[in-house]
Amino acid sequence: MRRVALIGMPNTGKSSLFNRLTGASARVANWPGMTVDILSARLLLGADMVEVADLPGIHDLSGASEDERVSRQVLETLPVDVALVVVNATQIERQLPLVLSVHALGLPMVVLLNMSDEAERFGVRIDRERLSSALGVPVIAVNARKGSGLGEVKRALVTTLRETRAPDPAMIRERLGQTPPGIETSVAALVAEAVSQPVEFSDRMSERLDRFLLHPWAGIPLFLLVMLLGYQLVFALGAPLQDALEQLLEFVRGGLLEPLQGVLPAFAYGLLVEGVFDGVGTVVTFVPIVILFFLFMGMIEDSGYLSRIAFLMDGLMARMGLDGRGFVLMLMGLGCNVPALMGTRVIRSRGLRLLTMMLIPFSLCAARLQVFLFFIAALFMPATAGLVLFSLYLVSLLAAFLTALIFRGRLQGWEPLVLELPPYRLPAVRNVLMRGWIEVRHFLARASVFIVLGVMLIWMLTHYPAGVEVAGPESWAGQLGVLLAPVMEPIGIDPALSVALLFGFVAKEVVLGGLAVIYAVQEDGLGTAIAAQVDWVQAYSFMLFLLLYTPCVSTLATLRAEARSLRFTVGVTLWSLLLAWSVSFLFYQTARWLGA
Repeated sequence: MRRVALIGMPNTGKSSLFNRLTGASARVANWPGMTVDILSARLLLGADMVEVADLPGIHDLSGASEDERVSRQVLETLPVDVALVVVNATQIERQLPLVLSVHALGLPMVVLLNMSDEAERFGVRIDRERLSSALGVPVIAVNARKGSGLGEVKRALVTTLRETRAPDPAMIRERLGQTPPGIETSVAALVAEAVSQPVEFSDRMSERLDRFLLHPWAGIPLFLLVMLLGYQLVFALGAPLQDALEQLLEFVRGGLLEPLQGVLPAFAYGLLVEGVFDGVGTVVTFVPIVILFFLFMGMIEDSGYLSRIAFLMDGLMARMGLDGRGFVLMLMGLGCNVPALMGTRVIRSRGLRLLTMMLIPFSLCAARLQVFLFFIAALFMPATAGLVLFSLYLVSLLAAFLTALIFRGRLQGWEPLVLELPPYRLPAVRNVLMRGWIEVRHFLARASVFIVLGVMLIWMLTHYPAGVEVAGPESWAGQLGVLLAPVMEPIGIDPALSVALLFGFVAKEVVLGGLAVIYAVQEDGLGTAIAAQVDWVQAYSFMLFLLLYTPCVSTLATLRAEARSLRFTVGVTLWSLLLAWSVSFLFYQTARWLGA
């Protein structure tokens, strides 16, 4: 199968174009370094099926950072028939060196001028015919956000694939080891021949907004206010949707599953209905709120605000031995810690990268979010729900900052932050909806494996040995809870919650489903059951521990692979456990001392 490689600098809209071309779902965001691994999809071009590979965003072909090494390795080892080089047209002069470097490899190529509409708005005029003639390759104007120009792109790819053949990888390897001569001179000649641009760009709307949003004193409080209002809005809109889904699941259970009680053996009915359905159903009821949360985050990303948050936080992060990228990667971890850890590949300094990787597991990921939403809804008033969730978000930030301050001496590194601030844009509906769909799809994929297996195992632990009280002290689950009691009781976590936390180590999504099995209730009755046995102090202490304690298995596996150090991975795990217990102990004992 022939192969097309998408190549471009970070923040050129490469992943948006990949999704538009292939219908795939690479994650799209408006800040540099989002594509951190090889994403590929098949595309029918003419009569041929080709593979389109979306390479990580790179600044050059030197391979200095991890993501650049990944792109270089692909070009060195895999036959590439066409290089589809994506350029941010508003920064044509700065991005032409990469175009010329790829051109010097001898790869057949097509150049795409993305964001051409913004370039024209800023007064940048590019003569595509002259540029195409000078380079000897097709040059096409596209708008990846809106999907314009894709028909011309496909036609150019069909023609280029028909008229050219992939060069020998050995030749590519040889040329990658050489520095093309006269790059700067060639760029200057191309700009002089084909580009007309103003002396200074002017984007008055972005400039006016930045006066407030990037204000040295008001910027960070404004960002926190935006997040708080977003959380409150998510709860306000999500509660009715959650109630409707609970009623639907109750109808399915009563109408379709409960009649099976007289048909199936007791063991099979209990495992499938009281175990799998009730456990998974409890988790599924929070899908609407999770979708709304990530739609909100998608709007923040796609508007251009996220890059500015990185810029705004850079000064504060620098005092802790980090930079603004670390803060953005922590925000990225709100979806899942795994891609956020992989995103650290854009950091070239190993010490800086390891320190950033230590902080990411403290991010309030989607799996933890579901548990927090449940406990907040069960034990706190609706008027304070958003504030409680926001407080957990602040605790995650404080835990990360404390970790950075403690370990920055051991993990020293410095690298200048080069960050582009894109213009403010109205969030594209397609990109925002895709963000929500990707997160839900990821959740459902995990639900089909971790959650189902987890709740099945918890059901067996709560129902065996045979003849004991379900989830009682003599059951296997009860014995585990008693074993953990000396450690967990000082922080207000009872044996039932302790067992759920054990399975949360495998996947945090299992916690809610496990609790439904432990308490032997349906999804609509779990909140009442927990509220009857746990007060708000215990619940908040539990959430603090869940927020900070050891990451899930997949996160630890990614941490081990990215850090290439088992010792570092074990150290991160032990530190997170110690910090989680200490913070929960301090809160719980202080609250009880104050009479709460």
